[in-house]
Amino acid sequence: MSKLFEPYNLAGIPLANRIVMAPMTRSRAPNDIADERVALYYAQRATAGLIVSEGTPISREGQGYLFNPGIYTPQQIEGWRLTTNSVHALGGKIVAQLWHVGRMSHPSIQADGRAPVSASSKQPANSKAFGYTESGEPGMVDPPAPRQLSTEEVARVVEDFAQAAQNAIDAGFDGVEIHGANGYLHEQFLNPLINDRDDQYSAATLENRIRFTLEVIDAIVARIGAERTGIRLSPYGNVFDMPSYPQTDETYTALADAIGRRKLAFVHLMNQAGFSRTEPSQAGFNALLKTIKSKLPETSLILAGGLDRDSAEALINEGLIDLAGFGVPFISNPDLVERLRNGYPLAKADPTTFYGGTGKGYIDYPPYNAAG
Repeated sequence: MSKLFEPYNLAGIPLANRIVMAPMTRSRAPNDIADERVALYYAQRATAGLIVSEGTPISREGQGYLFNPGIYTPQQIEGWRLTTNSVHALGGKIVAQLWHVGRMSHPSIQADGRAPVSASSKQPANSKAFGYTESGEPGMVDPPAPRQLSTEEVARVVEDFAQAAQNAIDAGFDGVEIHGANGYLHEQFLNPLINDRDDQYSAATLENRIRFTLEVIDAIVARIGAERTGIRLSPYGNVFDMPSYPQTDETYTALADAIGRRKLAFVHLMNQAGFSRTEPSQAGFNALLKTIKSKLPETSLILAGGLDRDSAEALINEGLIDLAGFGVPFISNPDLVERLRNGYPLAKADPTTFYGGTGKGYIDYPPYNAAG
């Protein structure tokens, strides 16, 4: 049998296979609370070895999009419990992706109309948040210049992540994934062309730039354990006005080394080389992938981004990754594992229904009918 479909031990969590449903924002949660429809959506996809939830904000401050289920109020914890119970009843495993968008927010989403906060004071160009327009309707809006977090506030955000991790365990999740990718708060500290601080979290040294991410990791590990903690990273990603910088390889190698020493459950890499406006090429990403893997002797490596069955199997067989993440294919193929296993054709997703709306394009994709 292909290794892709073999059981896998993820730091003590038994997975039915090595296929991971990657996190995808769907904006289907009224009042920012996961409900029965959210639970059904994930339950339909519970044959994945591991589900990583959509980004779930750790606080109101950390939210950048309307209708995303958070993990910071008792009602949100209770809402997610229906989802985790549903996934577990079908034999699946699910972790919560903990999210703080930093500067990628808008006053219409923030408490009392406050400005978004960030490591930086730089406004993101050519970027959109999903908030309320001037007419009061939900829509895409321009993030303003953020307010730079004070040194003391950074410690509070670290604690917000740790409390959210505990909330996720209380809600029945099998663990958490820190969202350290895609231009959000962690990358706003990591990127020296965005980080314009002058304290111990500044871009003056590599140690300073990675300090916030390691403090968040350590705080979560102290609360719920390394075996239940993972992180998502996106080297070379340029989304949300994140410029390329020469120290990328150095930055992510140092992070991988620190994570490997902490023996986290997993690192989840998002391959955005194909979306990058500048070099490196895919070959450059593959070289960094090998380096990161070498730093994680006791930590599993997940890769997502542009994979199909053949490429996922090849990377696993080469020992370059341990698990393969699939995103968009899971939207329109709730039975993706069986389709990949049997070579069944994949249904195409309707991109007009990716974000917000009703159950259409969310919970109405049928499984494959082999009989016709």
